[in-house]
Amino acid sequence: MVGIKTEIQLSRAQVTCAADIQQAIDALGPDGGRVMLPAFELELDRGIELRSNVILQGQGRDTVLRKAPGQVYPLSGYHNYGMLDVPLMFTDGLMPGMTVAVRDDLHGGFYETFARITWVEDGWVGLDQGLHSDYHAEVNPVLLTAFPLIYAHRSQNVRVQGLTLDGNLDAQPAGIGACRGAAVYFLHSHRVTVADVVERDFAGEGLGFQMCSEVYIRDCHFTHNTGNGYHPGAGSTAVSFENCIAEMNGAAGFFFCVRANHISVRNCTFADNAGPGISVGTRDSDNLIEGCHIHGNGGAGLLFRETRRPVEMSHCRVRGCRIQDNARAGGMGQVAILGDAHDLALEANAIVGIPGETGAGIYVAPSVTRLWLDGNNIEACFPEIVAGSASLVPSDPVIACGIDAVEEFHYRHLDRVVQSGE
Repeated sequence: MVGIKTEIQLSRAQVTCAADIQQAIDALGPDGGRVMLPAFELELDRGIELRSNVILQGQGRDTVLRKAPGQVYPLSGYHNYGMLDVPLMFTDGLMPGMTVAVRDDLHGGFYETFARITWVEDGWVGLDQGLHSDYHAEVNPVLLTAFPLIYAHRSQNVRVQGLTLDGNLDAQPAGIGACRGAAVYFLHSHRVTVADVVERDFAGEGLGFQMCSEVYIRDCHFTHNTGNGYHPGAGSTAVSFENCIAEMNGAAGFFFCVRANHISVRNCTFADNAGPGISVGTRDSDNLIEGCHIHGNGGAGLLFRETRRPVEMSHCRVRGCRIQDNARAGGMGQVAILGDAHDLALEANAIVGIPGETGAGIYVAPSVTRLWLDGNNIEACFPEIVAGSASLVPSDPVIACGIDAVEEFHYRHLDRVVQSGE
């Protein structure tokens, strides 16, 4: 972000609710600027939406934003795709400006709706986004006061820095799905930075983004969430994670989702998560995992998921990591490479099993091809490596990967928002 033209410093007296922060952000206008939050604790009854060219900055551990207790509002009957409203059995406590999710027992993922309330009247609630699905009465459709604490949609040049976020998990009857939200969430956004953010106890994922480019996450700590710690998803391209921690989350510490590519994960820690430490899957390619500490996870420390051609993962490098004491809840080894994965390099990693227990250091499915193993030190694993000769190659098949290898044509699958003149 070049040249901060406007800065709004908010005092404790000026911020009594989330709407006050949103008003300050909106007041910056299209040129953007910085909103400085004071040292305080504030309960959020809605998510705070960032606009293009905006920095939201707090005082580190002294600025705490906590999600308000959640509420569930059943729909009063079927309602259909695209509508900018929804019928509810009751609307007590809902008001314009609040952010909500709509879902049912059948539709998840991108079929869940996230929107801001525009009006409330006679058992109906207006929304600023059309419903993403039909919601039928027989599958329990509900509106939830579930939302990202900080988010941006179709924005560019945004930064979140120096905040502590509390999802208030014990007070949430339900959460928001991973494709539509996380404690910190971005959609269709470009040039995003999240730095020095500590987050905990969210009903959902810690940090997630979909269809984004040039995302920089550094010096962050996401913990005790019900879903994944970090989730770059849906074709996100050119991403850097540095010096980040994800621990004690309910799923993976780090989850590469569909076609997450040209991502560098450096000097991060993924520990004591219920699922894998790092999970790589469908069409994930050209990614670099380097200098990470991955330990104590329920699943494999590093899992390349069961994906088949033509949506297999490929061209990834794992280098200089310590992968230790994982697969505590089951799995084929400290590292498990499944499906039709190909063109992978694992070099100079320290791989250590759980003392007194059996389990492979590196398990390679027979369908894997073009895997290069070099200089890995494997201890307390039996067997050390499970791999057929047809899966291995004698030289490095990965020419370039990670954010430093991205080129302009790698963004062609994205509907990027790029400011004129960039």
